[in-house]
Amino acid sequence: MLEFLAERLHERDAQGLTRRLRVAGSPTAPRQRVDGEPRLLFCSNDYLGLANHPQIVAALQEGARRWGAGSGGSALISGYGEPQRLLEERLAAWAAPHIPGARVLGFGTGYMANLAVVSALGLAGAALFCEALNHASLIDGARLARADKQVFRSVDELRAQLEASQAAHKVIVSDAVFSMDGHLAPLPELLRLAERHAALLVVDDAHGFGVLGAQGHGSLSHFGLHSERLVWMGTLGKAAGVAGAFVAAHPTVIEWLLQTARPFIFTTAPPPLLAHALLTSLDLIEGEEGERRRDQLELLRAQLRAGLAGLCAARGWRAWRLPDSDTPIQPLIVGENEAALQLAAQLDARGLRVPAIRPPTVPAGSARLRITLCATHEAEDVDALLEALGDAA
Repeated sequence: MLEFLAERLHERDAQGLTRRLRVAGSPTAPRQRVDGEPRLLFCSNDYLGLANHPQIVAALQEGARRWGAGSGGSALISGYGEPQRLLEERLAAWAAPHIPGARVLGFGTGYMANLAVVSALGLAGAALFCEALNHASLIDGARLARADKQVFRSVDELRAQLEASQAAHKVIVSDAVFSMDGHLAPLPELLRLAERHAALLVVDDAHGFGVLGAQGHGSLSHFGLHSERLVWMGTLGKAAGVAGAFVAAHPTVIEWLLQTARPFIFTTAPPPLLAHALLTSLDLIEGEEGERRRDQLELLRAQLRAGLAGLCAARGWRAWRLPDSDTPIQPLIVGENEAALQLAAQLDARGLRVPAIRPPTVPAGSARLRITLCATHEAEDVDALLEALGDAA
C-alpha cells in the first residue's frame, strides 16, 4: 500500500498537481507573513476584510469570557447555547424577506452544511439536479444521497431533465457564485423551474453572503427572490470573517435537517464564542462600514479588470483569458498546469501570493490564478499585481 501511494503521488507531481501547505505567521490580511516571508496576498476569501477587525476580535474575547472555549457536545446533546440561538434568529430575519417563515440551523463549516442538506434532501425516490460547476461539498453531498443524480450545464439542459423526470421529489442544487469562476448562477431562472416542477432549490451562497445584495444580505437579496422552495446556505468564515455556516429554509425543511442530517446530529457544535462574535460581524456587514467596504471592493474590481484586460489583449487573448465576473473572484485562466505554476512562482518571487488552481478543482486545460480581492486591499496593491503580471508576460 505504501509503495502504491508513493507511485501515485509521484504521478501527481509529474502532472503538476501536487499541493503544498504554506504557513501564515501573522493574522489574515492582504499583507501577511507566509513561510517566514512578507507577502501581498490575492487569495483570501476574507472579502470584507473583517477577519482581523478589532470589534470582532473584542467580541471573540468577550464571548470567551462569557461562554468559555468549547461547546462541549453536539447541538442536540449539550452544545447549543444562547449565542447560537440568537445568531440563528438574526440570520432568519435576513432570510425572511425571501423565504416565508424562514428558520435557520447553524453548522460548523459550509462543507458540513452542504453535506447535510444535499444528503438529507436526496432521499431514495427523489432526484437531484446538480450544476456542473458546483463546489466539492455539494458534489460530495450528492454522492452520499440515495436519490437519482443528474448534472446540468445550462438552464435549457435543466429544463429538459426536469420535464423528463418521473421522480416523486425533485431538488435543484447550485452555487450562487461559482468559486473558481466568479460569475453568478442564473438563480431567477432556476427558481422559476423549481416552482414549475414543484422542486426545492438549494443555493450555496458561500461567496455571495456579505458581498452581494442590499446591506450584504446575499444572492437572494441581489436577485430579489422569494419562495418557500428556497434552501439558502451561507458560510460565515469568508465575508463574515469568523467561522461556521447556516442553512435557512422553510421550517419543515429545517426540522427535517435537525432530525435526519447526520453531519449536524453527530458532530460537536461550534464554540458559542464564535456565534457571539458573529453577531458583531453581522452588524458590521449590514451597517455603514459594510457598505463602504463593498464600495471599495467594486472600485478595486474595476481597476483590476481594466488592467487585466489590457494584459490579456497584449497577449492576443489566446494565452490568457479573463472570464466575466462581477464579484471579488477574478480568475485569470492560463491553460496548462505548468504554465499556471510558473506564473504563480514568478509572482511569489516578487512577494505576491496568488496560488495556481489546477485540476481536478477546475477542468483540464483551464488551470488559472484565482485572484481574489479584499476590501482592505489598496489601489497600489492592485497596481503591484498588474505590474508583476505584466513583467511575467
